[in-house]
Amino acid sequence: MKLRILLGVFCVQAVLAQAPAAPAPQAPTLSTSTTLVLVPTLVKTKTGEAVFTLTAQDFVLTDDGVEQTPTLEEDTGSQPLALVVAVETGGSGARHLGDYRKLGTLIDAIVGNVRRKMAVVAFDSAPRVVQEFTPDLNLVGETIGGLEPGDKGAAMLDGLKFSVELLRYQPPAYRRAILLISETMDHGSQTQMDEALRAIGDTNTAIYSLAFSSAKADAAHYASRELPFQSGAGGTRLENAHPGPPHGCMGKDPDPDATQNKAVQAFDCLGLLAQPLALAKLAAIAAADGLQRNAPETVARLTGGEFYRFGDARSLERDLLAVSNHLPNRYVLSFHPVAPHAGFHAISLRLRDHPDLVVEARNGYWVDADTSPSPAP
Repeated sequence: MKLRILLGVFCVQAVLAQAPAAPAPQAPTLSTSTTLVLVPTLVKTKTGEAVFTLTAQDFVLTDDGVEQTPTLEEDTGSQPLALVVAVETGGSGARHLGDYRKLGTLIDAIVGNVRRKMAVVAFDSAPRVVQEFTPDLNLVGETIGGLEPGDKGAAMLDGLKFSVELLRYQPPAYRRAILLISETMDHGSQTQMDEALRAIGDTNTAIYSLAFSSAKADAAHYASRELPFQSGAGGTRLENAHPGPPHGCMGKDPDPDATQNKAVQAFDCLGLLAQPLALAKLAAIAAADGLQRNAPETVARLTGGEFYRFGDARSLERDLLAVSNHLPNRYVLSFHPVAPHAGFHAISLRLRDHPDLVVEARNGYWVDADTSPSPAP
């Protein structure tokens, strides 16, 4: 059985539902001989200035509450970079296309003085490549400036998965990143949520999200009713943040639209689980709740990127300048988890002796067990 570590997912395993007793399956064998979890980290002063002088010993990193021994990857800022700029041109995104006319110079600042490959993906109801990978910044800037309005769709997850697939074929020595420019809610994707995040994990892709607000009317029930999280690999069932099966701990609420106190109910259900699963479950519920409020922000946090909200061309340019400052100056910590359980893992990172500094880092990852049948004895 083989484990794959994925960058993050914000779906919840349905371990809370009760089911009729069944013979216990054979416990999976989890192998961690090649498992390496990367934790991109930004450290700033309280005034926002990046800090570069820390070592691995300055960080305290936990995986589901268990302290790990991190290693600091050296000189990652000088590695070549493969970047996909994914832009929503459909739905509400069509109204913001004029804000993107002068982004070429800012994207050059983001990439920096390293070898680079840049592509542009546009998405409405479906994603498409509008500029293949190229090192030519002028060509990328002209492509973004010339984007045309799409249809009424805003299939953000499809756009992310499509962008990740493009990055998958880039040389392994290249760092991989997606610059996502979209609204806060997905509309019309065929890609399941766990599918998109598994793909991101396969390529170690960090997502930097710049988003304008979705309409409040759209956001009210969209995530809980329409975001497509289904079943995970190996038959693992995934649910949204506030599952409501007809039986079991979460089955106490007869009204599927009554969300008040459901988070408390979900927390109470965690008492059925032993540590570290309870801590992991609580973190997964929090991540899925974040997804309901703002999908691009949650994806950025889980993958070690950054999120900014913009309203016009000026604020977008300001946010891109911040990304250009931070991207080459991030620490990349790594660790080898010991016998990790399948499912969501909560990462916590803090500084040992620097209470005056602010730490922003990836806050979770997903372990997926390949449950292909074993040969008969």
